[in-house]
Amino acid sequence: MKLQIERLLFAYDGGGPVLRDIHLEALPGEVTVIIGPNASGKSTLLKCVAGMLKPRGAIRLDGKETSGFKKDEITQWVSYLPQEKSSRAVLTVFEAVLLGRIQSLSWRVGKEDLAPALEVLEGLGIERLASRFLDELSGGQKQMVSIAQALVRQSRVLLLDEPLSGLDLRHELEILDLLREITVQRRITTVIALHDLNLAARYADKVVILKDGDVFALGEPEAVLTSQTIGAVYGVNCKVAADDGVLQITPLSSIRSKFGNCSEGNNRKMDGTVGN
Repeated sequence: MKLQIERLLFAYDGGGPVLRDIHLEALPGEVTVIIGPNASGKSTLLKCVAGMLKPRGAIRLDGKETSGFKKDEITQWVSYLPQEKSSRAVLTVFEAVLLGRIQSLSWRVGKEDLAPALEVLEGLGIERLASRFLDELSGGQKQMVSIAQALVRQSRVLLLDEPLSGLDLRHELEILDLLREITVQRRITTVIALHDLNLAARYADKVVILKDGDVFALGEPEAVLTSQTIGAVYGVNCKVAADDGVLQITPLSSIRSKFGNCSEGNNRKMDGTVGN
């Protein structure tokens, strides 16, 4: 299911614009990673796509504007994992994951619901936690359960806002490996907001860099994750090099002047093509 965003604008009540004229496209079978500094609009953008906020502009799924969808239609096609998660419900891990299929559940839970829940728990390597209560888990384990809950819905569009929070390095890599595999196998459209530039470079088919609520750069990692772009967006001097075909970004120092150490064009939008 192709996701298209055109001329998207959003402002919270009483505040200035958080998103400004956003244009981007995310395709089935690809992982699109959104990066950018704090308060650049990453979470707000995902909430707009998930139908939680009402922006101006157009959001389309396979060419149909979501503004005309009912709420249950959006939740049928779009699965959203927020950055902020809290629950006081007394549930086991298995029950919490099963609730991810709430749009298809009836009073009688059948094999068609149980099987996907078991499959995703095994895929994430947390089936041993199935009978544990949520309040018995560590922060990282709870994050894994939240990811399982998002995956079990088997939606066509998957939106993940900082899904690696609280996870150690091994689980970060395992989660991203699994997300990439599922994205390709199921031909779903996966959009992930991340802070880690090296993970974005490693796993993204397309990178979207937000700065001050606008798309500063968009394209393949090799085209947009340059020292010039990172300096302009993050205010950091860095070294960018390819190691066995994978970009490696090494921060060197903070740029305290007005990006004086960056080359010209710092405040210009970039789309990953030469001369634009």
